Amino acid sequence: MMTMPDTFWDTPPIVLNPRHPARATVLWLHGLGADGEDFVGVAESLQLADDLSVRHILPHAPRRPVTVNQGLMMRAWYDIALDGPRWVPNDDDLRQSVQAVNLLIDQEIAQGISPEKIFIAGFSQGGAVALTAGTRYASPLGGILALSTYLPLPHELLPPPQSNPRNPDIFMGHGVSDPVIPYARGEASRQSLMNQGYAVEWHSYPMAHSVCLDEIHDMAQWFGARLSK
Repeated sequence: MMTMPDTFWDTPPIVLNPRHPARATVLWLHGLGADGEDFVGVAESLQLADDLSVRHILPHAPRRPVTVNQGLMMRAWYDIALDGPRWVPNDDDLRQSVQAVNLLIDQEIAQGISPEKIFIAGFSQGGAVALTAGTRYASPLGGILALSTYLPLPHELLPPPQSNPRNPDIFMGHGVSDPVIPYARGEASRQSLMNQGYAVEWHSYPMAHSVCLDEIHDMAQWFGARLSK
């Protein structure tokens, strides 16, 4: 079993608390080289109703040298190497990040948030962590938002347990001209998830590797439908 160093989090996460005691939580996982500040604007732009009492937590990935970027130190959920033209993620780093995210989820549950009211959202590399963590957490979560990303370790993905009363809903959004994570790779990930029995709501947008206003609008509707249950 892989152990996670005590120094994984080098900076406390950004926490946006609602006016009233939180009844739901969204974890936002940023992309390679960014930090938790990157999605503060997106979280706020959702304009979720006050009575939903949603807490947003935006952690910062640890700083590490990233091979594909000439070994430069930057915030990254996992290292990426090159095998010819192919990008190769470091699976051990990925699993360690998943463990760290699981601990954040555990902390929210310990504070009284039901697992069904906990969501993981991630962009690009953060989306890969979100998909990995959200589909493997011990209790079914409220949902996963996977933005401009892909499903790593698809061979390790297990079908949702039939005993679960519900499985996490998945929102996937991808730009049709994404030069970083090709659109076809996002579609292949969607198919892998659906083949294992996960319900995926797919959205495509006329953009590159980014987030657009139409996507934020679609995410707000998706959140609203699930948080209001």
